[in-house]
Amino acid sequence: MSASWLLWIILSSLTGSPVMAALVVLAVVLVADRYTVGILPSPFRAVGRWQRASKLQRLLQANPHDRRARYELADLWVQRKRYAAAVEVLKPNLEAGDDDVGTLFLLGVAYLGAGDAARGELLLDEAAKLEPGYQMGAVDLERGRFRLARGDVKGAIEALERLRGTRQGTVEGRVLLARALDGSGRDADAALMREEAWKEYVVAPGFQRRRERLWAWRARPSRPLAYGAMLVVGLALGISLLSRVTAPEPSPDGYGYYGDAPGMAADSE
Repeated sequence: MSASWLLWIILSSLTGSPVMAALVVLAVVLVADRYTVGILPSPFRAVGRWQRASKLQRLLQANPHDRRARYELADLWVQRKRYAAAVEVLKPNLEAGDDDVGTLFLLGVAYLGAGDAARGELLLDEAAKLEPGYQMGAVDLERGRFRLARGDVKGAIEALERLRGTRQGTVEGRVLLARALDGSGRDADAALMREEAWKEYVVAPGFQRRRERLWAWRARPSRPLAYGAMLVVGLALGISLLSRVTAPEPSPDGYGYYGDAPGMAADSE
């Protein structure tokens, strides 16, 4: 935030237009985020999800028994952290007999997010019984995440250690485990886990690095700050140099600029 503010001040002074400077800063922040941390959501993806959710809600108003639409809408609500809404949408599917691993897992996550840890853990237990390695340890990842959020440090460590065995290249799981180790007072182990998370990120294939970029920066939070400072300094120097190159030089007598302006020849005659 401070880097963006500094960049806006510099651009405002150079361009003389605070609005134009703000637009440039916004564009720079979006591009920099896209290729570094990846914190900001994609506006196009967000609009697409909003349109899809609206369509699914209309479908359910016309046909409340469409269980496939209920599942998809609940998945969208979970992605947007609207856990209570996801529970209300998906619970009828379970009551109607949908006890497949996907439904149990999604509803379990929704219950955990809504604050009902007992029901959420029970549903995740059932999902793990049906398919122990579901989505390469997704059950243990969500268990660890929500246990850590509600202060169950010991349970979070237990789940996230299992996740490391199932999903060996996980960066997110290691960062969450480092937080849990911090909470248990094991600072040295937490530091080693963050270092391990960064090493996994460095050697991961491109598609995994794009997906886990944010968690890698959380393992080393100094990196995005350093890149942001370098970006601000580089842009400021570039804009300053450009303004010096393109600005016309005043004439020695102080009445204009070097070079003939239109009409000067005629006046001299």
